[in-house]
Amino acid sequence: MTQDTWTVKRLLEWTTDFFKKKEIDSARLEAEILLAAALKIKRIEIYTNFETEPSEEKRSVFRDFVKRRGAGEPVAYLVGFKEFYSLSFKVDRNVLIPRPETEQLVLEAIDFLKSFPEGSKAEVCDVGTGSGAIAVTLAKHRPKTLKALTVVAVDLSPEALAIAKENAQTHGVVIRFVESDLLGAVSGPFDLIVSNPPYVSASEYEALPDDVKKFEPKLALLAGPKGTEVIERLLVEAAAKLSPGGRLLLELSPMIADQVRTLFGDAWSSVSLLDDLAGRPRIFSATKK
Repeated sequence: MTQDTWTVKRLLEWTTDFFKKKEIDSARLEAEILLAAALKIKRIEIYTNFETEPSEEKRSVFRDFVKRRGAGEPVAYLVGFKEFYSLSFKVDRNVLIPRPETEQLVLEAIDFLKSFPEGSKAEVCDVGTGSGAIAVTLAKHRPKTLKALTVVAVDLSPEALAIAKENAQTHGVVIRFVESDLLGAVSGPFDLIVSNPPYVSASEYEALPDDVKKFEPKLALLAGPKGTEVIERLLVEAAAKLSPGGRLLLELSPMIADQVRTLFGDAWSSVSLLDDLAGRPRIFSATKK
């Protein structure tokens, strides 16, 4: 092999080193994901093709990926998908990239639905669905003890809803999608409302890393000067649209957890703040009286 021979192994090593110099977290993993996407193979297949020299066409695609990632563009937008709860979701710059911490919200929702008597029906609403990751995962993994689970997913962005609909079709689940500012266009009542709403304050937004601030949709991130503005509205609307005994599960930034706790009024009971897998306060769980 000459120095000019760009095998899969050499491409991977060079890119990993380049990403490390750019201070990109998980440099090796991201290099593997991008290389696999450029070669149109599974990531595990990289290791059985180490000595293969990709075509110039595929190397050109990979060079473009590396250049754009080096400039800050998230890997998920480059390859067009993100894994969430072991499912693959299409994403683009119209939707937030699903985060691992949101999987905890899904786990809490599934546990709540498991508490229903066998043979029950349940209605769930996902507010600010984005890519549809939460709604699709709940529909896909509904407890078998339920006779039926109706999932409604709402979002203010028609572009986001189009992506969510594609993801629902990909995973073979039936969800009712509604263009709505929070719960304004749906009637309920719901047994469960889940939401990962905009909760970033203006000052926190300015401090976000460039790969978030410059690429992910501002509408889905920025709540307002305090960061609690959308949540304040959602608590009022959710109290009106939940059945008695219904549950609200709400993801938020640990930075505003104390402020949000004070917003739960007399309509709520059993208000608790749950930690994510990293031990940070992340999810409010509350029951409608």
